[in-house]
Amino acid sequence: MKQHVVCRTEEIPKGQLKAFRVGGEKIVVYHLKDGFYATQAHCTHVFAPLARGKIVDGCRVQCPFHHARFDIRTGEVIDWANFPPGIQLLNALRGEKALKTYKVSVRDGEVRVSV
Repeated sequence: MKQHVVCRTEEIPKGQLKAFRVGGEKIVVYHLKDGFYATQAHCTHVFAPLARGKIVDGCRVQCPFHHARFDIRTGEVIDWANFPPGIQLLNALRGEKALKTYKVSVRDGEVRVSV
């Protein structure tokens, strides 16, 4: 894996997220109160753009389409897609799948992601 500089720390305020293309992959970088984290850019349910989602409970990202929630730090599924009512029928075909996460480091004010 190669480490890439994606932005400066001040470009993503705490509690915010931002999408990037790094090393040929689309990722989202999150600035949580305990640091920076990165995941794949699309929800594993039906590939909605997580950059249009929101950070909830301080450390989870909620998909903007069907409200699946993932732990930003680990990628683990917290709540699978549950909105709108009836989406559970699709869930029978789309089993739960964690988000891919990436190692993030900060050096000299730069956020670096290993891809």
